[in-house]
Amino acid sequence: MPAALTPPTTSRRQFLTLLGISAAAVSCGTATATGGGAGGQVKTLKYQGAVGQVTLPELAADLGYLKDLKLEWTGNTISGPQDIQSAATGQIHFGGAFNGAIVKLASAKAPIKAVISYYGSDRQAYSGYYVLEDSPIRSARDLIGKKVGMNTLGAHAQALLEIYLARNGLSKSEAAKVESLVVPPVNTEQALRQGQIQVGVLGGVLRDKALAAGGIRPLFTDFELLGAFSAGSYVMTQRFLKDNPDTARTFVTGVAQAIEWSRTTPQDQVIARMTEIVTQRGRNEDTAVLKYWRSYGVAETGGRIEDKAFQLWLDWLGDRGEVKKGQLTASGLYTNEFNAHTPGKG
Repeated sequence: MPAALTPPTTSRRQFLTLLGISAAAVSCGTATATGGGAGGQVKTLKYQGAVGQVTLPELAADLGYLKDLKLEWTGNTISGPQDIQSAATGQIHFGGAFNGAIVKLASAKAPIKAVISYYGSDRQAYSGYYVLEDSPIRSARDLIGKKVGMNTLGAHAQALLEIYLARNGLSKSEAAKVESLVVPPVNTEQALRQGQIQVGVLGGVLRDKALAAGGIRPLFTDFELLGAFSAGSYVMTQRFLKDNPDTARTFVTGVAQAIEWSRTTPQDQVIARMTEIVTQRGRNEDTAVLKYWRSYGVAETGGRIEDKAFQLWLDWLGDRGEVKKGQLTASGLYTNEFNAHTPGKG
């Protein structure tokens, strides 16, 4: 079994440096996973997975929606920025991340396109910022000097934390005193209960598992902060899309069908299917947490992307000075060209 990728420990500054390296690597033609091979289009797509979870492409493949395409698992990642960096440099064929991280990578001139939304927040699928039940933390100001554990820096969890702090009146200098730390998602609950961090960001099955155990409460959730929204997208390189349009269309449309299948199928049947997938792939994973699955949280039908999915983060990063205002447009960051899903048809 391929070794899981080492959890990222980069700071935001280091992450932005890595983005510059990624763009240079792509522009120098070092991508190795984009070739069509023997004049045909790529039929086996390399990707990274997540421990104990079923990604939408994995679900789509199991349901037969990817048709003649096959998936080749190269390892696991807990970092969206790392995943799309790997896609940009050709180590894998597609990668998924928070849309703000995609904006950052595109601003570094990496030739990528978002092709479909794959996760988001709604009433059932959301990320919560949890504290212990008896914690004195009750407000944003109480977070000054405290440690917040999250899966990676410079992405969804840190962005929502900063928005929360700003909306609750903290100045930039005060917000800088709230320490964001990288904690692998599978370890977040334990780190919170042992007092290693004062706030833990939990989502999906790991969130519901922790809530079922009791003793924690939410300080806030991203759904409370922003309402229902698609938060992350899968990206492919522009070169791959040009060389493999039929493969891209089959992949994107298959993922779109999987989104709608998960939305319209009874929850217990979705969980049973996911449990079977995890068991059969033989990666020595615990399937117990899958019973807490509720939703992928994608807001739009079939995962089709809209400008608003990127405009919020373009504005946020522009205000922070991390992306030059006017350098990018929301519509230029994505395409729905390869999403042929028709609502109502499986």
